[in-house]
Amino acid sequence: MPPRRRRWRSGWRMPLPLADMTASPALGLRILRADYANPAHAAAVVRLLDAYASDPAGGGEPLSDGVKERLVSELARRPNAFSVLAYDGDEPVGLVNAIEGFSTFKCRPLVNVHDVAVLASHRGRGIGEQMLALVERIARERGACKLTLEVLEGNTPACRLYRRVGFAGYELDPALGEARFMQKWLD
Repeated sequence: MPPRRRRWRSGWRMPLPLADMTASPALGLRILRADYANPAHAAAVVRLLDAYASDPAGGGEPLSDGVKERLVSELARRPNAFSVLAYDGDEPVGLVNAIEGFSTFKCRPLVNVHDVAVLASHRGRGIGEQMLALVERIARERGACKLTLEVLEGNTPACRLYRRVGFAGYELDPALGEARFMQKWLD
C-alpha cells in the first residue's frame, strides 16, 4: 500500500520517514532529529543556536561560554526536550529546539517550538518548513494536541513561514483579543 499523501497549502507531498527527511537528494539536504549523544549533532546544536542568538532576531548577543558548555547536556537531561537539525551535505544549516508542555484545557501534551534558526546563507529554501514538519510529526507521535511558539512581530519572514504551515494567533474569545507572550526574569 502506498504512503498516505498529506495536503499542504503548497501542494501534495508524500510523508517522509521520521528519522531522516530528505528534501532533495541532489542537494544533500537532510532533516533529522538530533541525537544529543552524537558529538557532531551536539556541536551543531550549539553552533546553530549561537548563530541564532547572535542574529538580531535572536537578540544580537552570542551565547556565553557557560551556556555553550552546558546546553546539550542540559537538553539531554530533559526527556521532554528534543531538537531537529537540517544538514546541507555535512554542514549543519538549521535547528529547531522544542519542549513538551501540557495543555490543561485538553489534558494532553503540547509542544512548544522554542527556537527556529536557519543560517542566513540557507534562508528562503524551505528548510524551516521542513524542520517544522518533522517537529509536527514528533509532536503527533507524542499525542500532542497542538504546537505553540513565540515570534517577534517584526520578524516578517518568520511570521510568513509560521502562517504558511498553519500557525495562527491564539485566542479563546475574539472579544478578549489574542493572547500575549510575557516573561519575568528570575535572576
